[in-house]
Amino acid sequence: MVAYNGVPVPAEGETIEYGVGRFIVPDRPVIPYIEGDGTGRDIWNASRRVFDAAIEKTFAGKRRIVWYEVFAGEKAFQRFGEWLPQGTLEAIKQFRIAIKGPLTTPVGGGIRSLNVALRQLLNLYACWRPVKYIPGVPSPVREPSRMNIVIFRENTEDVYAGIEWREGTPQAKRLIEFVNGLLREDGIKKQIRADSGVGIKPISITGTRQLVRRGLQYALDHGLQRVTLVHKGNIMKFTEGSFRDWGYQLAREEYRNQIVTERESWIVDHRDRDANLSIEAIAALIEPGLAMATPAFQKQVAEEVKACLDSIYATHGHGEWKKKVLVNDRIADSMLQQIMTRADEYQVVCTPNLNGDYLSDACAAQIGGLGLAPGANIGDGFGVFEATHGTAPKYADKDVINPSAVIRSGALMFEFIGWSEVGELIERALAAAIARRRVTYDLERLLKMEGATDVQKLGTSAFADAIIENMSADKARAV
Repeated sequence: MVAYNGVPVPAEGETIEYGVGRFIVPDRPVIPYIEGDGTGRDIWNASRRVFDAAIEKTFAGKRRIVWYEVFAGEKAFQRFGEWLPQGTLEAIKQFRIAIKGPLTTPVGGGIRSLNVALRQLLNLYACWRPVKYIPGVPSPVREPSRMNIVIFRENTEDVYAGIEWREGTPQAKRLIEFVNGLLREDGIKKQIRADSGVGIKPISITGTRQLVRRGLQYALDHGLQRVTLVHKGNIMKFTEGSFRDWGYQLAREEYRNQIVTERESWIVDHRDRDANLSIEAIAALIEPGLAMATPAFQKQVAEEVKACLDSIYATHGHGEWKKKVLVNDRIADSMLQQIMTRADEYQVVCTPNLNGDYLSDACAAQIGGLGLAPGANIGDGFGVFEATHGTAPKYADKDVINPSAVIRSGALMFEFIGWSEVGELIERALAAAIARRRVTYDLERLLKMEGATDVQKLGTSAFADAIIENMSADKARAV
């Protein structure tokens, strides 16, 4: 076996392969891990014990993970003099799946971001963030149980592509002059101020389609019925507006018999309700104020209605559309309001990068915060699973921090490689510990603020013990 960063790969481990859209996972897969900085050491030690116990409980010794440490962050710098060794990237590429704790971002720049490097190397185009409330966790909203949303956030484009220039640099001046020239050519009076910093917001057909495909397939594989495209297309028509349009296009082209768009559902439902309605009457029902629109727009909507009925009424009519996955879209600012008031109307969300960042953290706040929120950067044949919170160095090596984010990210990892029984057991056992109010200091403090008197505060390792203890079927399933 080879070595990375001078550390030999364990001889007893085997490599996960990928082919024909699925992982081929041996019984002893090698999975690289990055311990993490600060509290990462405590978190990883606790999480690994939970993972190994869940695998043993599920497979009774027939399978296990061969863990292989790779390095990034402070530990890498201390050992190799660099924050992100090339060997770490190469190992993750070789073994396809990895998991990591939180990492320090050094002040002063000059460091490659592990996530950015891996996204580029492995095309980890989707940030996968399931957000589901665990009963018993204190929440700032009245009905947190409504929150059960899976977010697929585009991971490589938008403003996070990092294409920008500082104000006053020659590059910024050239770009401003070039864009201002284009605006004048188009007869647009607006101009970019000369003292601006400038950035570029790319959103591509390729990036959009691969992300929306991932979200739609997830909904179909998990028996979910709604996929929502979240965008700011009312303002950014050719980037986020195109994200919406390309998403709908992908859904219709590749999943035609399995989906119905929200607008199509209105058309088909009106025909179901009254077979005598004319095309023009249905057009007026789905487009308020149509009678006051231009004749050209009225014609356009009528043609849309006719094309819809001609193409899908035979397969989607007579109520059949209600059995399909409903694909709709929402404006980003409206969506941030709706997840507070009616989160249970949404199941799978696909969104560009920046909106997804805001949205996923706003959802996580309702279920107890980032300390409970799992995350992953995934693509076709690769996945890196991680806590999304920081390193909290003042709590490092004190055995007090909540390890739930990494533990739940591990549960996602097992689902991703096809060991879903392991992930489900971990989630049940963790929920059972919280339901019995055996929790770490952060949840203990919040529970006491709500008046609870029967809370048992546990350290990081003791919390892992409580989760493992709950892995017997009677205890985990009783919650």
